[in-house]
Amino acid sequence: MSTTSSRRTDTTSITDLTPKRKIPSMCQHQPPCPTADSADREAALLVAHHPEQGWSLLCNGVLLFEDTGELLPDGRIIAPHRPLVIDVMTAA
Repeated sequence: MSTTSSRRTDTTSITDLTPKRKIPSMCQHQPPCPTADSADREAALLVAHHPEQGWSLLCNGVLLFEDTGELLPDGRIIAPHRPLVIDVMTAA
């Protein structure tokens, strides 16, 4: 009697099976908006705005959240970057 397993181990990952696709630009106007990779990506025009849900979609594919966090089209996350609040008291 053989003790070898009939299971086959497959080393192919799911990312190997899914085709790589380029995300098309939603920006069709001239001059084009900053890309999602540029530092000024938040300057792109709004495509959809849902303040009741706390998010907006920019024409460069960036999801901009009310807490200033971002989700880029390639899945990268930009942590919220709210300005620090500094209490300054002035004497009269």
